[in-house]
Order: sequence, then structure tokens, then C-alpha cells
Amino acid sequence: MDILDAIGGTSLVRLRTIVPATGAAIFVKLESENPTGSMKDRMAVAVIARAQANGRLKRGDTIVEYTGGSTGTSLALVAAAKGYPIHIVTSEAFSQEKRDHMAALGAKLTLVPSEGGLTTKKLILDMIETARTLSREPHTFWTDQLNNQDAIAGYHALGEEIWRQTEGQVDAFVQSVGTAASLRGVASVLKRHKPGVRVIAVEPAESPVLQGGEPGPHKIEGVGIGYRPPLWDATLVDEIVAVPTSEAKEMARRLAREEALFAGTSSGANVIAALRLAERLGPKAAIVTLVVDSGLKYLSTDVYRRAP
Repeated sequence: MDILDAIGGTSLVRLRTIVPATGAAIFVKLESENPTGSMKDRMAVAVIARAQANGRLKRGDTIVEYTGGSTGTSLALVAAAKGYPIHIVTSEAFSQEKRDHMAALGAKLTLVPSEGGLTTKKLILDMIETARTLSREPHTFWTDQLNNQDAIAGYHALGEEIWRQTEGQVDAFVQSVGTAASLRGVASVLKRHKPGVRVIAVEPAESPVLQGGEPGPHKIEGVGIGYRPPLWDATLVDEIVAVPTSEAKEMARRLAREEALFAGTSSGANVIAALRLAERLGPKAAIVTLVVDSGLKYLSTDVYRRAP
């Protein structure tokens, strides 16, 4: 067994304190248990393994990617385990912990400046173009997460785990949307097992593009890229919920204090959307959502940093 074998098989726990007594049961999958503290470990293994298998990634090639940090950290983990150099394009808009973690795993970093530390459509597009330029260098493999279909397969096992752990008693799945790979991978598995499962997509209220709104700046890291991601599949989604950044941050804090679950902002948004749904579905239903990553990735941000 090596470090990559430790990916997946994460715990499913029930929220006990913040849920209303008359609402549906809410279960969260602790993706923070993965080696880098993120669900992105799943897609990183799948993307790299498939690229190796079909010859797109050869021994000695450099892996290139644009990322808010969690995908880059996961790719850096896989690259270190498999012996590949890696060059990550990211930004100071994302937490220092993520950048430090990528560098610790051996990644070379190129930083793209943001507008006031906010996630915007322009920032994402600038990061993509920087990675595209790097990918033109010889002996380079660009994972290109927003367009890479292999990422979806990385989350099929997550869907199967949810199905087994709930013994098929799952009525809804809630997940925030960045690339849309995790929502699509899990939803396709759950709907194959149980076509009536409701799938709820979550996006920042400041940038409600999945609902046809205008893009805008926000601070829910890793989601809300400012346009519909290429991997988005509306046929799998029953509802879209918009959550403000401020509410997502406060819910992350509440999860730590009241449920002892240490998570990031997108996880807070997930739980808010799940709570809204729980009130509508009633006490006989079961909802599953994800603790996408660990709160350790956000200690330097205003999610958890105490004012001096």
C-alpha cells in the first residue's frame, strides 16, 4: 500500500446540532480525510492515471495546471508519489496555506494577480491563459481541469461510497460547483441507482451564473468560476441554490463550534443549501453533502483568523 491507496473510503457522519428537529437528516462525507485534506485527491489520481495509460503523460514530462489550490495540491501529491515535476498556476486570491502546501509537495508556482483578492471571471481566464502558455513548452502535460472528462470518473467511487454507506437510503445530494466534475460524477452514480434522487447544485450568490445571472466577485474558494463550466450537465441537476459568501463563512465557523467539523467555505455553502432543502423534504428524508476540504487550508483567511 502506498499514499495513493489512502485516497477515498472517507467517513459519512450525521449532523446533530445545527439541523432543525422537523427537517430531513443531513449526512456529510468527510472528504477532508483524504491525504491532502480535500476531495480533489480523487480526481487527481484519475486524471494522472488515465493520462499515463494512454500515453499523454510520459516519464519525465512536467504536469501543468491552473488552480485555486486544492486541485493543485492534489496533483502535486500524485506527482510527488509518481515522480513527475509539476508547475502550478494560482493566485494570491487563494489561501496562503494552499500555496505553501503545493510548494511543500515540490510544485513550482506561478502567481497570477487578482482584483483585491477576489475570485472573478477575469482571474480564472487569466490563470487558464497562463497555463496554456506553459503547456506549449516541450515535454508538458496540461491536466486542464475545467475541460478534462477524466476528472468526472474520479468521483464515481465517491458516489458508490455514498450509496453503500446510506444503504441506498439517500433522497438528495448537495454539492457546490467549481469544475462541476464532482457533482456530475456523484450524481450520475446515484441517479443510476435511484433515478428519483434529487441533485442540488450550489453556487455563490454574488455570481449566480448557473441560474442565468451575471458573474461577480466572491470569496468562496474553489467554486463559482464566473461562467458555466464545460463539464456542467444540467440534465443531472434538479435545483440550483445560491449562497452568499458571508453566510458560507459563518456556517463554516458554526460547523467547527457546534458540530466539531473543521471545514472550508464551500463546505459551509453546501450545508446551508442542505438545511434549506431539509426543511422542505421533512423528517423522513435523508440528504448527503460533502465536507469538501479541511479548515486547515483556511486558517490565515478571514474565515477563521481572529481580529488582532
